[in-house]
Amino acid sequence: MAHNEDDLPLRPRFGRKRSRDDRRALASAQIKRAISRAGSLTRSTAAPSTDAGRHIASLPAKRGRGATFTRGRAASPHGWSNIRPGARRVVVKARYVPMRAGSRAAAVHLRYLQRDGVTRDGAWGRLYSATSDRADGSAFLDRAEGDPRQFRLIVAPEDGPQLSDLRSFTRDLMHQVEQDLATKLDWVAVDHFNTGHPHTHIVIRGVDELGENLIIAGAYLAHGIRERASELATIELGPETMLERQQKLSREIDREKLTRIDRALLREAGQMADGIVDTRATGNNRHADSDRHLRIARLQVLQRLGLAQEIDTGRWLLKPQMEQTLRQLNEQGDIIKTMHRAMASQKVQRGAEQIVIHGKDEAIETPITGRLLGRGLGADELGDRVHLIIDGIDGRTHYIELPTGVMIIETTPIGAILEVGAAGREPRAADQNIAHLARENDGIYRTADHFAVVRADRGIVDPDAYVEAHIRRLEALRRAGLVERVDADHWRIPTGFEQSATLHDAGRSPGGSLRVLSTLDLEAQIASDGAVWLDRQLIGRDRLPVTMAGFGAEIETALEQRRQHHIAHGDARRDGKGRVFYRRDLLATLEGRELARVGAEIATTRDQPFRLATRGETIRGIYRETVQLASGRYALIENAKEFLLVPWRPVIERSLGRDVVGLVTEGGISWQLGRDRGLGL
Repeated sequence: MAHNEDDLPLRPRFGRKRSRDDRRALASAQIKRAISRAGSLTRSTAAPSTDAGRHIASLPAKRGRGATFTRGRAASPHGWSNIRPGARRVVVKARYVPMRAGSRAAAVHLRYLQRDGVTRDGAWGRLYSATSDRADGSAFLDRAEGDPRQFRLIVAPEDGPQLSDLRSFTRDLMHQVEQDLATKLDWVAVDHFNTGHPHTHIVIRGVDELGENLIIAGAYLAHGIRERASELATIELGPETMLERQQKLSREIDREKLTRIDRALLREAGQMADGIVDTRATGNNRHADSDRHLRIARLQVLQRLGLAQEIDTGRWLLKPQMEQTLRQLNEQGDIIKTMHRAMASQKVQRGAEQIVIHGKDEAIETPITGRLLGRGLGADELGDRVHLIIDGIDGRTHYIELPTGVMIIETTPIGAILEVGAAGREPRAADQNIAHLARENDGIYRTADHFAVVRADRGIVDPDAYVEAHIRRLEALRRAGLVERVDADHWRIPTGFEQSATLHDAGRSPGGSLRVLSTLDLEAQIASDGAVWLDRQLIGRDRLPVTMAGFGAEIETALEQRRQHHIAHGDARRDGKGRVFYRRDLLATLEGRELARVGAEIATTRDQPFRLATRGETIRGIYRETVQLASGRYALIENAKEFLLVPWRPVIERSLGRDVVGLVTEGGISWQLGRDRGLGL
């Protein structure tokens, strides 16, 4: 009777007795040879290249805390966990972030990590630490004040949903990291469940337990933390079975991202003299059938993506840009998912052709105006950038990344109207005045000429302060090299001065080009008693072009409803031909009406009465707070007799609670903070 090969009797062969160390070395060598013969899709024993490695390439790889561990593990016959059969895979991204004095980027990053909708039940994220389930983020930032650097990690176990408690897993991991680095760490973390893979964001202060600079070896950040996380996941869930591994790899076949199969293909191509990947089932092909089928299926997908070519039956050539393209496709896919979540939350539907993703370094030539649908951290969620999702008046939805230094990103509500790409498109009123006087005098601005014009205008209460505000503006532009001072009373104004000054202001703004046109959404603007963005579109000479699709179509509907509102309240009328005529000085009337109403409401809670400021008036008092109105943002200035609401400017914020002096002008206000120093109009 014929026997199956599996039914043959066992015939042990006894060799010489070996020591325990010899047996371990022999077992390790046998495992490695078996992996090599099977064509494993895992990496080589050398520490692999990861996203973390790219971000921390500037850190010393062979010195710093943790270097001893990485050297020992790389030299060990057991190698890294990712070449050991059954090791659980954990993705770790790490970034070393220098801290700048006075920067608010760390605070913004921490707040975005705790944003709404990241928990299992869609609630706000909750910070925790090694000892507390409710860590105080503000206290952590206070302790970190003056730190030279910050370490940011994202830890994403591949089998995260199966872990009993992600928070306990993170604490065990950080405890092991502290042992490897031989120091206690000050860290906070937050778990996110808003994507397909649960993951944890960890922020570590850049000092050790003695307050000295914490220097972590680059190799440990890139590979050591991942190694420890893999060990913990494997201990909790048990070794990964061959069936689990095959199922996971099979799910990666159609992914538009860099997969483990891709890395194996790239390594194999790099080991071949001709750079060809051979998938033929020949005697020389060392791959097991299961791995060979995975490779072939993935190569066919890569061919459809234009990243691989079958030059002969079973012989494939990989495109040089394959790895970079797959990383870009992965990032783009994540961005599109983020955009769809933001649009869904605001009940906005847009087709694929209406979605635009702007690159990080892409210059936005044409301003993008629209409503804010969503915001969050940049694509990698590690750096000091945030993204905005803007539903544009051009009928398209835009994804844009800006530095976290743009303060108004944090306070701007969803639904607000923004403009990105050309901040300060209209010249300041002061710049227009200066340019007009210079054109009448062969490009020379004279202080005496300006005094003569201003004193003839009875609407300006304090002509001296008014002209001095223009002089301060000229001094600021002189330091920027835009104008030339001939003497104490004469300034040479070049051609194109207004445009140059406007571009200068845009360049000085954090992020360069973000403006909030209205904090109110369209529905709130329609019924508002203040001067809103829709009013400027109704009566403005340079009305923005609106596409009759998407958000643009909604604007047209809102404009008609706003017209009807003005007609009903006597601020506009329609003649027999259907034309609409608006009240003279509509914007000023609406703004004054809202200021009077809000001022009277605030006066009921204060001891002082409210008074409207007049153009040309010099105001003095204590800056108490800011008040957001439909007409804009205003500063509440209080003196012994009364309080006023005047246009707010970012430069005044540092004087909160202190005495300020400003000149009310037609175009806004000129603040004078400190001796002989003014801050624009």
